[in-house]
Amino acid sequence: MASGASGLDDVRRGNLAAVLRLVHREGPVPRAWITAQTGLNRSTVGGLVSDLAARGLVREAAPEATNRVGRPSPVVAADPRLVVVAVNPEVDAITTAVVGLGARVEAHERHELGHVPTPEETAALAARVVAGIPGRRVAGVGLAVPGLVSEADGVVRWAPHLGWTDAPLRDLVERATARPVAVGNDATLGALAEHLFGAGRGVDDLLYLNGGASGIGGGIIVGGAPLGGHGGFAGELGQSPAGFVDPADRTSARGVLEEEVGRDGLLAALGLPSATEPELAAALLATDRADIRDELARQRRVLAASLATAVNVLDPELIVLGGIWRPCSSRIPTACAGTSRSSPCRSRPAGCGSRPPGSAMTGCWSALRSTPSVPCSPIPPP
Repeated sequence: MASGASGLDDVRRGNLAAVLRLVHREGPVPRAWITAQTGLNRSTVGGLVSDLAARGLVREAAPEATNRVGRPSPVVAADPRLVVVAVNPEVDAITTAVVGLGARVEAHERHELGHVPTPEETAALAARVVAGIPGRRVAGVGLAVPGLVSEADGVVRWAPHLGWTDAPLRDLVERATARPVAVGNDATLGALAEHLFGAGRGVDDLLYLNGGASGIGGGIIVGGAPLGGHGGFAGELGQSPAGFVDPADRTSARGVLEEEVGRDGLLAALGLPSATEPELAAALLATDRADIRDELARQRRVLAASLATAVNVLDPELIVLGGIWRPCSSRIPTACAGTSRSSPCRSRPAGCGSRPPGSAMTGCWSALRSTPSVPCSPIPPP
């Protein structure tokens, strides 16, 4: 049985977690609002905020002047000196970002490689980015990987587009950076970020789909929490059978979703060897070629039919489309209507993904919150 002292310590750590979680998710907030949300008394909240400030996690600022009666409450905000480094390896580049509490993306860079990155190259680049952030407290490194990730040990079990199998990515990056490291699937992290900060904020049941250089990934939020499944690999929609309303829409032998729809088919239609997501979107908007518009329409039909199957199984309130599929979000509910028997489902473009480096990178903070050695380690994941 825990001693009385350790029990009190556990309660205080839980209260510290609750306060920091509110600041992380809601942004700068009055201390009085924190008091109301937590149900704790004012002096307790004041002590907790002072403790978090001493740890370098939050700052207090004077409130703005108002006409309200009484003494205004100080505003509590995340300490801008505390950041994490987010890393997203893909088939043609590695994108890195510096992300603060509250999902504040401060800087990002796409590192073109000219080849598929290895786990060792990814770790070395993460170390260079960490070393190049002066005057900041780097709490850890989060990696968003397009593949099957065992979050318990940070091993990338299989990332087919990267050619990685059983890659001990967490250990490699921890040794290279001397920082706590969390590794997760890029789409799962994207779904979590959209739920907490983006288009799915306030929605407890959503389906997130992202299309990019490394294929198609899916993430699922059920009851306000990520759905991992038995092995933690739930949401791999890209390798699932695609849906076809018109059999003539099928173009591949296997008929899986990411072979039927995605960036490669659109680049081939446009005659482009490569392009970033904004460049691809601009090229599609600018073209008036009928064959390209036909290919885009075919891909939208296949995507809608495939999503309809997922909607029937999961019954989400919202579909969030990221990456190359953001522009299609307004057309998906109509296209799904004829094939889905679920309750009405809305769709929106990704909110975090509307700016580089996207939803997956934003979600790295939340992944690191569950890593025991991150500063203020008692704080549990959101």
